[in-house]
Amino acid sequence: MDSFTATAQRSTQVADAVARHPERFRVLTGERPTGALHLGHYFGTIRERVRLQEAGVETFLVLADYQVITDRDTTAHVRDNVHGAVLDYLAAGIDPERTTVFTHSSVPALNQLLLPFLSLVTEAELHRNPTVKSELEASGRALSGLLLTYPVHQAADILFCKGNLVPVGKDNLPHVEMTRVIARRFNERYGPIFPVPDALVTAAPEVPGLDGRKMSKSYGNAIALSMTADETVAAIRRARTDQDRRITFDPEHRRTEEGHCDGGERLPGTPAGAASRLRCRRGDRASRASSRQRARPGDRRRNPRRGARGDGDRVLVVMSRQVVESADGWVSDGGVVPVMIVEVHPGG
Repeated sequence: MDSFTATAQRSTQVADAVARHPERFRVLTGERPTGALHLGHYFGTIRERVRLQEAGVETFLVLADYQVITDRDTTAHVRDNVHGAVLDYLAAGIDPERTTVFTHSSVPALNQLLLPFLSLVTEAELHRNPTVKSELEASGRALSGLLLTYPVHQAADILFCKGNLVPVGKDNLPHVEMTRVIARRFNERYGPIFPVPDALVTAAPEVPGLDGRKMSKSYGNAIALSMTADETVAAIRRARTDQDRRITFDPEHRRTEEGHCDGGERLPGTPAGAASRLRCRRGDRASRASSRQRARPGDRRRNPRRGARGDGDRVLVVMSRQVVESADGWVSDGGVVPVMIVEVHPGG
């Protein structure tokens, strides 16, 4: 059994324990205020935080303003980013009466944990952390001591409030494992002070950005939660598309599709666990006519703007556009179909 399989099994047990006794758990999670929060944050972390809050888990959210300089030369706009993140939290359902939201700079004593924690890890252990490697690659900078020790900073964040539960995606599991190592070594050296936190692995899909890579502030390919409707449309229009208006799952012949949704949300009719992919573009009149001719006779495809859908149709709401499921698959109502799946619900 590999380490991730073992962690996933342990996470399932932890999830059951949280459901039975949420009052026994304390969550510490958060992010660096380096830019506007985006759809990747919402589907990847914020939605899970709201769920844990509603379940009765004591929740702490840190906006790590001190850590902004980890891979940046300036702290410009940090105050605005903190303010914007809090607004996004509130809009997403975070309740300040039940969840504690704070910044690093408001708890300066937190950083005092770094000195003893750094004495508990080796340089080789820090260099092996795959998350540090990916952050270094994205930054395009030389490896600084601050970036190298970033996982230790995160351990201090989690352990200072004695958090024992960390909701996390697969990519950030190494950070949690580093925190567990530090907690165990500290307790062995100085006595039982800190809990050894468990990872709660989230099943959130990796949200694609406008260029097909993972949505990230570092890549500049994100759709921010704070965007207006017009700004969202303008951003989506930058996404790479192709001439085929049809949405299909064809990993052999359409392997370069940009948008996808893995995990719990998939298009009906696609194989379980498969990536359900989107690519659509406004074509010329002949292309659109060809696409219509490929539909089977008698299907219930209708333009959602011109007529009612059949009782058996289902609608995939994709931002401001709609895609209707016909007997021949998912077909758009024309125009650009953005790459972000928002909701699948029954029609009628």
